[in-house]
Amino acid sequence: MTDTATPTGPLVRPRIDALSIICSDLERSVAFYRALGCDLPDPDESGHLACDLGGITLMLDSEQSLAAFAPGEPVPQAPGRVTLAARCATPEAVDELHDRLVTMGRGSTMAPFDAFWGQRYAVVTDPDGSSVDLYCEIPGAVVGQAPS
Repeated sequence: MTDTATPTGPLVRPRIDALSIICSDLERSVAFYRALGCDLPDPDESGHLACDLGGITLMLDSEQSLAAFAPGEPVPQAPGRVTLAARCATPEAVDELHDRLVTMGRGSTMAPFDAFWGQRYAVVTDPDGSSVDLYCEIPGAVVGQAPS
């Protein structure tokens, strides 16, 4: 079974290839996700932005663009039960990015710490309350044992 479209046939098996985030303040969300390395264009009147994350497309949509796309349908207001995760280059980069993103989003739900699973780990929230995990493998860490 193929999961890609071919010149001679259709997509046989669905494949998730995009993630859309509804934003109450598109410019603030663009700044937040750019700080996570997303190469997003500047917002325009369409209220829809997208960037490639290496085979997955991240889409940011303003509440206004979603309302225009689906007139009469309520625009979701609460964050969902989806968490994004961003790998950092070093354990120190987790701390630095955490501190930077705290002021750009809604804050931190988990300050950076050395986890028993061998990662430096932290969780921040984006401007609309979605969770973003920040992590990096700790060199030499033993999984199952808290680093000392």
